[in-house]
Amino acid sequence: MNGLIKASDVNQAGHLQIAGVDALELAAKYQTPLQVFDVGKIRQAIRAFKRVFEEEGVDYEVSYASKAFSCLAIYQVINEEGGHTDVVSGGELWTAMKAGFPMDKVSFHGNNKSRAELEMAVDQGVGVIILDNFHEIDLLSQILEEKDASSKVMLRVTPGISAHTNEYIQTGQVDSKFGFDMESGQADRALELVLANPRMKMAGIHAHIGSQIFDVRGFVGCADKLCQLASAWKEKYGYETDILNVGGGFGIHYTDQDQPLPAEEFVRAIVKEVKSKCQENNLKLPAIWIEPGRSIVGPAGFSLYTVGSRKDLPGYPSYVALDGGMGDNIRPALYQAEYSAVVADRPQAEDEERVNLVGKYCESGDILIKSCPLPKTEPGDVVALLSTGAYGYSMASNYNRNPRPAVVFAEDGVDQLVIKRESYDDLIANDLKYQK
Repeated sequence: MNGLIKASDVNQAGHLQIAGVDALELAAKYQTPLQVFDVGKIRQAIRAFKRVFEEEGVDYEVSYASKAFSCLAIYQVINEEGGHTDVVSGGELWTAMKAGFPMDKVSFHGNNKSRAELEMAVDQGVGVIILDNFHEIDLLSQILEEKDASSKVMLRVTPGISAHTNEYIQTGQVDSKFGFDMESGQADRALELVLANPRMKMAGIHAHIGSQIFDVRGFVGCADKLCQLASAWKEKYGYETDILNVGGGFGIHYTDQDQPLPAEEFVRAIVKEVKSKCQENNLKLPAIWIEPGRSIVGPAGFSLYTVGSRKDLPGYPSYVALDGGMGDNIRPALYQAEYSAVVADRPQAEDEERVNLVGKYCESGDILIKSCPLPKTEPGDVVALLSTGAYGYSMASNYNRNPRPAVVFAEDGVDQLVIKRESYDDLIANDLKYQK
């Protein structure tokens, strides 16, 4: 029996329910594969983060890292909750803009922003552009001059801290494609360039040490490094930072083996460290920003699939095939991400076997969960993967010319389609026939 399933996740019929809506009814109404979000869980996560900052009495922003999942509806919810958001592409920025998200509450990330993307950010009045390298400093400087404009900026630095996580999602170590290195003097040189540019307003320092992190010490170490840098910059340049942005990466519960701290405990530890170091170094207390993405939408997401074929091999786990797979969730194939699953019509049933839950894509590596404990299944059963709200749909593809799934928001017993299922016509909408 899956430990991620609580009594409140099961209705009177004994079925999995998502925000009060029967998962079987959702599967029948919208078809599978289907991505469903419990919007109440998203709101609760944001409010929990905000509550800690308010209890600690510090200025702050909870900036939703929208690369975890981006669409019109999620930006609407974040805005309703008084949140901030960060975007990493022109497409995410465009989506936030079309959702009516206030542009002054947006920060723009990325290690290779194009001229067109930076021009869009300046034209739309994005709140802060987070500069990642010297090329971007030069490019933004040119754009601001051409447009007779100005912009708030932050500098992303690499604090030299390796988070305990998969190597593909470590971003804070020295040898990284992201940010200005602190030890070699790159960060100092970047600050000099920004301070010398009257069109750039230096707002603060940013760092991000990785993702799916369970140990608070990495974040405390990051906060310490940023405070040391802030102190050095005050002494050397007379610059005192207004914002310390420590990024995100707070781990969540994917399987029974995961033992994450409540995300707000990370925040409390970060705030206490910043307060202590600022007092120690005679610094004003800056605003503290965090960038949670996974921890906001991850636990709120459910992926519903229908069971199809089965392959039994003596001495090996059977293969149970679902009607989705790596096209709607590439994380297991990409970096061996682990999930857990339940059968939607009996989520509290005892496990009877271990099977490989596989997808329909023409790749041997299209395995969603290896050796997954489940009760016996039959073709037509609906299986739900849990905590799939982050980096599933946002990394989805049309591999094998399969349409991407629909996305539904559920809240207080009401379900609403927020992204339509792609059709076969959608797949060829941008194709052009070859003319000889």
